[in-house]
Amino acid sequence: MPVKVKPGFLRLFLLLVTGYCFLINGCKDQTDSTSVFHYNEFTGIASLDPAFAKNQSTMWPAHQLFNTLVEVDSQLHIVPSLAKSWEVSENRLIYTFHLRNDVFFHDDAAFENGRGRKLNANDIVFSFSRLIDKKLASPGAWIFNRKVDSLQPFTAVNDSVFQLKLLRPYNPVLGILSMQYCSIVAPEAVKKYGPDFRRHPVGTGPFRFVAWEEGQALVLGRNDHYFEKDANGARLPYLDGIKTTFFDSKATEFLLFRQKKLDFVNDIDPSFKDELLTKQGALRKDWKGKVELQIIPYLNVEYLGILVDSTNAIVKASPLRLKKIRQAVNYGFDRRKMMLYLRNSLSSPAESGFVPMGLPSFDSTKVKGYTYDPSRSRQLLAEAGFPNGKNLPVIKLLTIAIYSDMADFIAKQLSEIGIPVQVETVQKALLLEMTSNSRALFFRASWIADYPDAENYLSVFYSKNPSPPNYTRYKNPQFDALFEKALQEENDSIRYSLYQQADQLVIQDAPVVPLWYDKAIHLVQSNVNGFYANSLNLLELRRTKINASAYP
Repeated sequence: MPVKVKPGFLRLFLLLVTGYCFLINGCKDQTDSTSVFHYNEFTGIASLDPAFAKNQSTMWPAHQLFNTLVEVDSQLHIVPSLAKSWEVSENRLIYTFHLRNDVFFHDDAAFENGRGRKLNANDIVFSFSRLIDKKLASPGAWIFNRKVDSLQPFTAVNDSVFQLKLLRPYNPVLGILSMQYCSIVAPEAVKKYGPDFRRHPVGTGPFRFVAWEEGQALVLGRNDHYFEKDANGARLPYLDGIKTTFFDSKATEFLLFRQKKLDFVNDIDPSFKDELLTKQGALRKDWKGKVELQIIPYLNVEYLGILVDSTNAIVKASPLRLKKIRQAVNYGFDRRKMMLYLRNSLSSPAESGFVPMGLPSFDSTKVKGYTYDPSRSRQLLAEAGFPNGKNLPVIKLLTIAIYSDMADFIAKQLSEIGIPVQVETVQKALLLEMTSNSRALFFRASWIADYPDAENYLSVFYSKNPSPPNYTRYKNPQFDALFEKALQEENDSIRYSLYQQADQLVIQDAPVVPLWYDKAIHLVQSNVNGFYANSLNLLELRRTKINASAYP
């Protein structure tokens, strides 16, 4: 019998078909003339539920599928999104948001007649209340901890007005609301799909869910009812869809890019850096004109974390419980040489604090970090009771495969001054589980900013925060006092000074070994236009265009 296809669904149907062609055949259908952006996520995607968007691989699809009340623009300013405007009460405790009246949820079977309804303030209340619901166990629940009113934090004044009530003034709250954790979900879809909402997301974003074959590919289609328009009044986004593959090899990913089967590559595997780039980080002559190299500041700090909870048995038995040993590690390897030979000068050595370059509060003259000083490292070893490393037990460093070269470099240099380090490579999921449950003593990690404020980084060391984000279980009352005071300070200069003092305390106590302040490195096909990243390195595709097929 004939099948009726609802108007507006034909493009999504084509994307579904070509998406599954891509899943099965690993290639583009020659008859597909739709404008689809292709990228690979080699770490995989654990969930499409924004309440679990805790890393870049899950933040990127969440940014396509959902919207937040406010967002961060390319200049790292907080700008309207679902909220067209807002005001703050005189006591700075109540934020009143006025919502747009032209936002609709994606069409889905969860709604009557399958048509997405208009967004209202109750949807904001539902989404935020769900995020902090202990039964959901969202890793993002901490973002509202001790910040919002304990009785009635979220209120729908009417359909178009939402209020957020704080316990005390908290200056970075708008940045918090721009995080993917604070994406607005459709209550009907959450109730209909239950735990399966993780693979059947329904939001208001520029793209809507089409298909996901876990471990194979994810297909998103254009949201024809999206509310944003460009300067000429054309509805965004320009693309018809997005296809994400999950090849777990960066070598395979790079090969697909060379074959023009991917539109861009995020970061470059160390094994290909020398083929593409000079040691100074420029594109080699053979590649110029063929691809575009984008290098932008990226609010990400790569570091080694050290568990410092003195009540934990594995800490009690470790030499890293001693601050002087942790400081000796920080002095004991050459970050600049590591950047030159392992990063092709595409990152800056982290010789200041944990807060990275690119934030307005960053000031290397105010926060002094560690530089390579083997003599100072040996001196600290002796002061700690291990002259030249004598009787110092082997320290195990946990990392994932892609960072093994970096870990080996550090281990080799530390061994030269008497600090024996054994590098152990583990699966990413295991490392995350171990760090979250305080079972990793010495581990490689990174912290990507969710919003452009130093508070986002310093929250990693606030003793009242759980793990995550406080993976090291650092606790210092002096730090906590500075951190809490900074959060209530309205004057930017004073707040930045408090941030810097807190950052210096962390560096002095050394629960972390900062490695480098990152830069986002993108290789982009020459026919892709309007594809730019900000310092948060969000995958921004609303204004991206593919002018001609990049595929053979």
